[in-house]
Amino acid sequence: MVDEQQISENQPDNRESEVEAASLKEKPDASPEQAAVEPEPSFGWTSYAERINGRFAMIGFVALIILELVTHQSFFEWLFN
Repeated sequence: MVDEQQISENQPDNRESEVEAASLKEKPDASPEQAAVEPEPSFGWTSYAERINGRFAMIGFVALIILELVTHQSFFEWLFN
């Protein structure tokens, strides 16, 4: 009788190939090498730049809310006083 441990040792781990297949389903024209590459910083209207701008905008908005809660003044009252 074949032991389950022996079967699992002989079979390759398919989790990586499942992740690659899922990423390729999102981008059917991308190769596995292109799907694994992170976007690089560059100038212009790129998706990377927009993602970074959005993150900084969220941080700024939260900082503004915290500033208003701590000082008990609105942004414009705080700015012009």
